Amino acid sequence: MTTSHSRNAIERIGIDESGKGDYFGPLVIAAVFVNATTQRELKLMEVRDSKKIADARILELAPDIKTICPHSVVAIGPRKYNELYAKIRNLNRLLAWGHAKALETLLERGVTCERAISDQFGDERLILNALQEKGRMIVLEQRTKAESDLAVAASSILARAEFLIRLKRLSSEVGTTLPKGASPAVELAAKMVIKKHGQDRLGSVAKLHFKTTKVVLANLI
Repeated sequence: MTTSHSRNAIERIGIDESGKGDYFGPLVIAAVFVNATTQRELKLMEVRDSKKIADARILELAPDIKTICPHSVVAIGPRKYNELYAKIRNLNRLLAWGHAKALETLLERGVTCERAISDQFGDERLILNALQEKGRMIVLEQRTKAESDLAVAASSILARAEFLIRLKRLSSEVGTTLPKGASPAVELAAKMVIKKHGQDRLGSVAKLHFKTTKVVLANLI
């Protein structure tokens, strides 16, 4: 028989993000609540770190994870991202704000959980302070390679799926394929966006604080 203690030991919220290293597209943070039942189901689905799964499979898995697990997905589009970054001036603080927002949203939907797990990206007090401002207290575990935990892996899939969907939508809006990552292909796409729509439009599809912006604008002169 499952005791309350063992149940609480299994129950946790995993948090992960996607888009942090991608010049184009949003920053997406997802939080997923996992208990003993959904943990077994996630194992059967062969859920693992999204970096080890092809994009097509991620897009297939995400709806199933959403069906069985309470979750929240916070997507910060490029324009909003650029506004926030201009105020915060620190990626770790921006990530902490997003993690806290995803956690807060999930807790507000009625999930009761005392533990959350995320990847190690900075001072955990950044997240805890953001939560405590809204009256939430939760034990946060930051781990290196946190995606090895099923709850974090599930959140990484939801975050990546939302990122891929939104990146495709942005590509359609500007009539240019916006590649993932930061590479010469990304620089070329940025130049195409500027040539088609003007420099101001770049802020609607890209994270402007990346070095890519300086490179692209310098080459346009």
